[in-house]
Amino acid sequence: MEIINMDLVTIVLSVIVILFLVKVFSNQKQGKHKNFPPGPKPLPILGNILIMDKTKPYKTLYQLSKEYGSVFSFHVGMAKTIVLCGYDTIKDALINNAEVFSDRPHMPVFAKMIKDHGIVFANGENWKVMRRFALSTLRDYGMGKRTIEDKIIVEAECLVQKLRSYEGKPFGDFSSVNAAVTNIIVAILLGKRFDYEDPTILRLIGLVNDNVRLLGSPWIMLYNCFPALMDRLPGPHRTIFENFGVFKSFIRATFTEYKKDLDVNDQRNLIDTFLAKQQEGKQESTEYFHNENLTVLVGDLFAAGMETTATTLRWSLLLMIKYPEIQRKVQNEIDRVIGLTQLQMMHRKQMPYTDAVIHEIQRFGDIVPNGVPRATSEDVTFRGYFIPKGTTILPVLHSIHMDKEYFKRPDEFYPEHFLDSSGNFKKNEAFIPFSIGKRSCAGETLAKMELFLFFTTLLQQFTFKAPPGAQLDITPQLGSINSPKPFEICAITRN
Repeated sequence: MEIINMDLVTIVLSVIVILFLVKVFSNQKQGKHKNFPPGPKPLPILGNILIMDKTKPYKTLYQLSKEYGSVFSFHVGMAKTIVLCGYDTIKDALINNAEVFSDRPHMPVFAKMIKDHGIVFANGENWKVMRRFALSTLRDYGMGKRTIEDKIIVEAECLVQKLRSYEGKPFGDFSSVNAAVTNIIVAILLGKRFDYEDPTILRLIGLVNDNVRLLGSPWIMLYNCFPALMDRLPGPHRTIFENFGVFKSFIRATFTEYKKDLDVNDQRNLIDTFLAKQQEGKQESTEYFHNENLTVLVGDLFAAGMETTATTLRWSLLLMIKYPEIQRKVQNEIDRVIGLTQLQMMHRKQMPYTDAVIHEIQRFGDIVPNGVPRATSEDVTFRGYFIPKGTTILPVLHSIHMDKEYFKRPDEFYPEHFLDSSGNFKKNEAFIPFSIGKRSCAGETLAKMELFLFFTTLLQQFTFKAPPGAQLDITPQLGSINSPKPFEICAITRN
């Protein structure tokens, strides 16, 4: 009887495997009958992941676009992804066909954490309501206005004082830079400011930094392909879920505390405004303004408002010590236009070279090279190819910022990409570090203001140098975004 049972188990397992493989092959052949975009031939189960550069997947995709065109297919496990490369193609999808290309795909690692709440990875009406609320509330609390400009100016001065404390000696701990940027979004979300050594802010920044780094690991690609299997195994995905749990607990504890003394007629921050919405008694309040949406929304805005801007500022410091002649040109312009007076946003129009350098830092740093994935909301024929509803779309921003058609020296740090022959600032339509379309970064205005005010203030007050004998590596480290590898720097007081 035991032998019969074992034979039966073997037969059942064999049937399951056969049916599984049949499904894989049928899934991978779908779309070919309907002019599905071409691409490299996938392996069963694994798809094309073996040919992908695990540390810089965007480079693999960019190279494949030269063989298959600006619209091609790529299989990550059993999931079909459509890759878009080049400015014209990405603009055509995200602007001209915005309604069709504005969904987010189902990604198991995010589905497990956020369950379609918040703003970044939400869809449908929930996303629309949360985005409207976020944009209007960010504006109400000063985004793009003089009120938030004043906060950034004060915070920049706090950062200057912190860097002065190093007395020109080498340091490689940039937690104060991260904390300074974080304090701006925290002022909007929580209505407060943290000291740079406060263990709470350092812990929160650490959680976000860890997750951003781990989300770029090959393990997460495997998790998104085989979530049921990976949930049974140890790995970085477990750390990501634990970190997110700690972060959620902090946010929940914060808004629970704020709820105790909420005054709907005297709202102090975004959390107060959300909690006031809960009390309106409307159907929308019950359906969308619940605690889970609040938790994820605050987490989305915190991470987005801190990570990419802080990373760009770290790139700016590294590139200034790598190219001291460019740093001197920026300082010469600062001295000529501002001198020792208080810097303000109105000075930016008078400082074309500084503005060009900041833009080039963003382009060269290539912070979000893969773009954030989209998904088709319906069947669509795009540029002659049929793409089914629900297909993952990957707009590779790296392919734009490294395109010689728009940037003369894409592999070099070259501020002249944003200057005309007379030295005036020159816009470039292919500069889209915040993406474009309905899913573009909600905090773009705030980020631009922070980058200008922080960067210019730091170069007004300091000359940055590499420690003697330092080897400067400007290739990015592994992660879901491109961030600089660890480096040390000396901040030499100018005044």
